[in-house]
Amino acid sequence: MATSRASDWRPLSLVFLLTALAILSDGIAIGTRSLRLSGAFISLVLAMALLGPGPAVMIGLVTTAIDAVRNRLRIPALLANLSAYATFPLVGALLVRAVGMNQADDVDFALGIFAVFAITNALNFFLIAAPRRVTHGLRLRDQVRDMFVPMLPSEALAGALSVAIAVTYNLVGFAALIALIGVLFLFQVLTRELLLSQDRAEQLEARSTQLASLQVGVLAALVQTLSLRDRMTARHSAAVARYARAIAEEIGCTTVEQELVHTAGLLHDIGKFAFPDRILLANRKLDDDDWKIVRTHPYQGARLVRRINGYGPVAEIILAHHERIDGRGYPRGLSGEEIPLLSRMISIADTYDVMTARDSYRDPVSQAEAIAELRRVSDAQLDGKLVEAFIRILERSDLQFQHTTDADFERELDFDARVRGYALPQAA
Repeated sequence: MATSRASDWRPLSLVFLLTALAILSDGIAIGTRSLRLSGAFISLVLAMALLGPGPAVMIGLVTTAIDAVRNRLRIPALLANLSAYATFPLVGALLVRAVGMNQADDVDFALGIFAVFAITNALNFFLIAAPRRVTHGLRLRDQVRDMFVPMLPSEALAGALSVAIAVTYNLVGFAALIALIGVLFLFQVLTRELLLSQDRAEQLEARSTQLASLQVGVLAALVQTLSLRDRMTARHSAAVARYARAIAEEIGCTTVEQELVHTAGLLHDIGKFAFPDRILLANRKLDDDDWKIVRTHPYQGARLVRRINGYGPVAEIILAHHERIDGRGYPRGLSGEEIPLLSRMISIADTYDVMTARDSYRDPVSQAEAIAELRRVSDAQLDGKLVEAFIRILERSDLQFQHTTDADFERELDFDARVRGYALPQAA
């Protein structure tokens, strides 16, 4: 504790929250014959980045001591764990202090947290693997192959989740951590399912599905983090998802296509996560440099979503949602039938919601005025046949599609149910 400062322990509420989170996460940890999973590591990394050496070490030691009592660890195992959980939080926190991580620079701060996560995760592994080399005769190389490498995908996602939570705390404050605790526990449950399947070779297909669910969980964290920064963008995405799905149903698309366009609608603006606040929250006219950044968001969003197993078609829809029928859109200048059908639906939904929503960038217009504008840009900006299909829906549904309440937003965005569905083994 000699390296600790009084300021490291403030705010005290954050110290208590991260301690409780570490203890609770460790309490629902699960192990197989070779591995043990606990979400406490994320809490420790947050303590290293947001607090300091003293609190980080304290949280590690308290969590380890409670775990020892709960699992009745023998003295040698307890001492090994205490040594490890005192060492890597100290090293990580001192590393944060040494590099002078600037919390005001979101990009550098995020990269710094991920680097600290990776370094301390590797150090933690070697602090545990080295004693096993002596006590069990297990070669270090074999432990790396059998224990460390298989968990790299989920550990990388845990690192990304740590970054999302820390950056959100910087932007929004203490309330953001409360909002993201549920995401963290969902992440641990999903990762636990992946871990359990590692010792059952006959369930390789289920493991792939579970890994995909973890990745979708990270997308959930990103979208929910975006909603904390800019409620309008997140609500708009939910509205676009509903409108686009209604168009797909109206023209007779399959259930699979309806779900596909709905998912793409929810994620179509996720590329805005990388926008600086001066653009995302702008209340002024954007300049040319700002617009260059804005026009990258379909590409950035598609690039992010394409990394999720099975989400290639969603990425293609997102990439083309700002293309125009006349070829004057972006980022690729596609025209007419070159633009994916479902992307054309999202373009219509996007245009309509921007015109009619109360929290839009411009003053809202009436439904009749919006319909007139959709028809004016038909076959130039938007697909004329799909515009008429959407107008038929609006004339039948009226206020059902106004999409203005937070409850409506949360219901449409229901990522928790979506991720739980992906976590279940899928039938062939």
